[in-house]
Amino acid sequence: MWAESARTAIRSVGEILITLGLVLFLFCAYQLFYTNVVADEAMKSEVSDLHKLWDAPVARAAAPRAANAFDTADSHGTAGAAFAILHIPRLGDKSIPVLQGTTLDLLGRGVGHYKDSAMPGRTGNFAVAGHRKTHGEPFRYLDEMRDGDLIVVETADSWYTYREDRDPFIVDPTDLGVVAPVPDHPGATPSRKLITLTTCNPWWASTQRMIVTGELIAQQPRSAGEPPAMTVNAPKFQ
Repeated sequence: MWAESARTAIRSVGEILITLGLVLFLFCAYQLFYTNVVADEAMKSEVSDLHKLWDAPVARAAAPRAANAFDTADSHGTAGAAFAILHIPRLGDKSIPVLQGTTLDLLGRGVGHYKDSAMPGRTGNFAVAGHRKTHGEPFRYLDEMRDGDLIVVETADSWYTYREDRDPFIVDPTDLGVVAPVPDHPGATPSRKLITLTTCNPWWASTQRMIVTGELIAQQPRSAGEPPAMTVNAPKFQ
């Protein structure tokens, strides 16, 4: 009797462990693969919608412009909407939509613009955040970037080219000074046009932040076609 009860208990525990293992496997598969599939489709959709909007003459003429360097209104005037496209030639030819805000749901559709940072091409610090693993992984290979690499931001009417000014570096998650208008000098009045890319480090944790910074070096109308920077760095990762 006792032996039969023990066998039943062991079998039940085994079934529970198998079930838990299956649930864990499915969760990992969802995080590693399915979130990337969903996010990739979402990003493609955002980019396509932006191009359709920008290429519509009436919509382009009516699109409001930001009032100053610290105005966070995007081209639609709506938090959560995409308003620019990020291109990093060193990391491949992927077009990454930039959305207004940095909530987790938005970061599953592109990269997020820190709401108090400057708009593209404006004086101050245009700062964005993106996932390094899962949810499309737009910044998966950010650690491969190097001083001198080019970063291009496409908006409704302009292309802005920034040059990375140092290799990627690591800070604590609480170090918000990196996204200040004058990095590491909160409260200071900006005079330069900067860009800051932020992501989690290491791959499977958020105990640190990886940072890439750069400064605006060129600007041209979007109607003039892609800037030379789009082909300077041969795509290394896809």
